[in-house]
Amino acid sequence: MFSRRRPLRLETERLVLRLPMHSDCNAWVTLRDESRDFLIPWEPTWAPDHLTRKSFTNRVYWAQRASRGGTALPLFMVRRDGVLVGAITLDNIRHGPAQTGTLGYWIGQPFARNGYMHEAIGALVHYAFTTLDLSRIEAACLPENTPSRGVLEKTGFKYEGVAQSYLQINGRWRNHVLYANLRHDRRGRTWAG
Repeated sequence: MFSRRRPLRLETERLVLRLPMHSDCNAWVTLRDESRDFLIPWEPTWAPDHLTRKSFTNRVYWAQRASRGGTALPLFMVRRDGVLVGAITLDNIRHGPAQTGTLGYWIGQPFARNGYMHEAIGALVHYAFTTLDLSRIEAACLPENTPSRGVLEKTGFKYEGVAQSYLQINGRWRNHVLYANLRHDRRGRTWAG
């Protein structure tokens, strides 16, 4: 469980990673809307109410419950000047024999390819390994998503294979390439086929 007196706050050189707040609604809606064409090819189909205040409010409550319950860490990536740039989530956190979680993320189009995601992944992975005592973090992306594959590889994730019909993306079941980052990785570099 992640409950504590102070809400989780991870800091990098340029970012603060924190739970979403109700006051983030307008910034989130604006960034998602402006980045719609950039994000849609890589994400599940957006619900008709995706950009509504009610949907965002539900997202905030889910983030609070998931964080308190220890099942997920859904964090916003906020630049130190207060600008929302994207989000990163460690989800499906499992303790016991597995000690693992699944990483997911998105970044707004104006902020892509500026190293923000590299910083965020590095900070969250470090937190997961050192504070949550996880042993393995998994991630998956579409094979043609070269930027996503690149940031995973640059942050220590290693290619593990392909999952057939892994997720519905933009309305279609799609294969995904699978990556993992291990706390005590002795595999050396692995290359995608």
